[in-house]
Amino acid sequence: MNIHEYQAKQVLKGFGVPVLRGGVAFTPDEAVKVANALGGPTWVIKAQIHAGGRGKGGGVKLVKSIGDVGAEAERMLGMNLVTPQTGPDGKIVHRVYIEQGSDIQRELYLSCLVDRATSRIAFIASTEGGMDIEEVAAKTPEKILTLTVDPAAGVQQHHGRRIAFEFGLVGDEIKQCIDLVKRLYRAFEQTDASLIEINPLVVTKTGDLLCLDAKLNFDDNALYRHGEIAGLRDASEEDPTELEASKRDLNYVK
Repeated sequence: MNIHEYQAKQVLKGFGVPVLRGGVAFTPDEAVKVANALGGPTWVIKAQIHAGGRGKGGGVKLVKSIGDVGAEAERMLGMNLVTPQTGPDGKIVHRVYIEQGSDIQRELYLSCLVDRATSRIAFIASTEGGMDIEEVAAKTPEKILTLTVDPAAGVQQHHGRRIAFEFGLVGDEIKQCIDLVKRLYRAFEQTDASLIEINPLVVTKTGDLLCLDAKLNFDDNALYRHGEIAGLRDASEEDPTELEASKRDLNYVK
């Protein structure tokens, strides 16, 4: 099961993962209220759909005035957003996420997933943040680090340090990275996730690590243990036939 970015950030925030303040809106007026509550001077308006590559389709915009917040929200809400991941049919935008702007120095990539080859949880790290990681793997595989975690021992300090060194972090940034890796691993295990993807993970000009975008997928077979997560499901984002099949514990193949 997939959830929206704003929901993913709320889940991760519960585990102490560093995210920016933000709020969801279903109308332009709600977007303006959220922006006023957050305070300026800049905001990022993000269309909420279950697909990546939103920026390429005009689904992510940086604005510098409250008026522009309302205008961008009005433009996005109801639009058919086409991205490389939606296919030509696109997806209708029903909600937007308004977030504080940030001073970005570097963009990185970090994910936690189930490595089918080793039957272990693995971290994938790359300095090529903000890009399609599959494209990076195909063109420059040397820029990707994969670290598997022994389930008996769990995540250790050295996992975070190794990733920090791969990122070229220094000083307090290394400590932040070690802490982040531990928190992501805990979130992954305790929510029965199948994927946590932070793309990009940014280093700000003040040396803070922030999860600027987040994607969470969960194991459908474990949702009975997580009613609060199952309640985040947005049926409008799913194929109706596949959704109906899943209710009957069936896999639908077209």
